[in-house]
Amino acid sequence: VGGLHGGYEWNSVLLAYQFIDYLKENPAVIPKNLTISVIPSANPDGVYVVTGKEGRFTNTDVSTDKEILASGRFNAHGVDLNRNFDCQWKTTSKWREKIVSAGTKPFSEPEALALRNFVLENNPEAVVFWHSQANTVYASECEDGILPQTLDIMNVYARASGYRAVKSFDQYETSGDSEGWLASINIPAITVELKTHETIEWDENLRGIKALFKYYAEE
Repeated sequence: VGGLHGGYEWNSVLLAYQFIDYLKENPAVIPKNLTISVIPSANPDGVYVVTGKEGRFTNTDVSTDKEILASGRFNAHGVDLNRNFDCQWKTTSKWREKIVSAGTKPFSEPEALALRNFVLENNPEAVVFWHSQANTVYASECEDGILPQTLDIMNVYARASGYRAVKSFDQYETSGDSEGWLASINIPAITVELKTHETIEWDENLRGIKALFKYYAEE
């Protein structure tokens, strides 16, 4: 899943689209026992704020205005979508030192609801979210802690890609995150934070994804 934070993390969207192109051109890379789904842009309104484009875009379409880029983090209702999921949800949450809206209730936002419905309909074995910018792979957890398989795939992706592996995000308190909700329904999820807000680090992430393919092919 790319682009949950929309235009603020537009590079995660470009990475997801490049991954879609790669899989179309190289279908044999997917193990026969796996089905891969890619959601390239989980916050299209936020991307539109920054690019003025619906659907695919290039880095030349992206605004360089810092205020516009920051505003692209939220959806059209001004909600931080990664605070709108049903894991320790609160009406407001934090993004760095800022208080942000988390919606009126869990899954009040159509984008979060769509992702929830997709998960419940497809029951994925695991989920990878691409974000930026921390150069890190984070595990996910909710009230019951980190699932053992989540630690496995965090370490598999980190070793292959070269990103740091960190069990818990502790830079500031968050609530209502999508990864935590997945943990609460026993689906392993990891957050891959790219190094910057502009680069996609294609080779690193392709190695990470291929390592996960290998891990699940051997289960």
